[in-house]
Amino acid sequence: MMTVRSRMHASLRASPLRYYFHLAKARFGGSPQSDESAILARLAVNCPATFVEFGFHPTEYNCIGLADFKGLLVDGDDTTVRLANAVLPKRIEARQSFITLENISGLGSHFPKLGVLSVDVDGNDYWFLKALLPARPAVVVVEYNASFGLNPVTVPYDPAFDRMAKHDSGWYHGASITALTKLCKTHGYKLVAVSAAGGNVFFLPEASDMPELDPAHAYRESTLRNRWSGTTAKEQWGRIKHMPFVDAAS
Repeated sequence: MMTVRSRMHASLRASPLRYYFHLAKARFGGSPQSDESAILARLAVNCPATFVEFGFHPTEYNCIGLADFKGLLVDGDDTTVRLANAVLPKRIEARQSFITLENISGLGSHFPKLGVLSVDVDGNDYWFLKALLPARPAVVVVEYNASFGLNPVTVPYDPAFDRMAKHDSGWYHGASITALTKLCKTHGYKLVAVSAAGGNVFFLPEASDMPELDPAHAYRESTLRNRWSGTTAKEQWGRIKHMPFVDAAS
């Protein structure tokens, strides 16, 4: 099953005019994904006006609503990056890079003070976040894999990770909400929000005034994945639970 991002990349390569249509729709039609833009508008009020986002589509990325922020968007798809640089505001740089643990720290330190860090790469999300958290971003947003339920697991690191090559469902990637919450907790961050569609989690430093959420209660299944596949998170987990995992609870 082709993923949302792979469908967008394919249509973008096939028709630049389609790209411009989607860009206008994203800019004038509200939040492009779920309610990520609205959540970040609340959380990023008093932080440095900078963001770095790993994994994006020019019409659908978490930081698209941060209108006054300088940003760096990083993705492995050259066509996506080229077109993004052609049409996005000059305050936002798009850079093509196949991200690994060897190069991500340098990309994460692009700004001396980082306001928002966003990680959504459909693969090594947990390992990249772990490498980037020492940079102390003011706000962290990262995709969680709702198909993993509340199991505190992540996929093992693989520098050449391709989720469709790993499992034909495309459901084997990233980390669970409980695994990411535990990781962020060890670095002094707390869970404060979950997107309505069940895709992204948001963290702030523990000293912030926002109430801390319990991942077991805040967890949501992925409404988009459930609708497209006609399955539930429990059924998705049943298909991939035999795959290799790293227990993040240990």
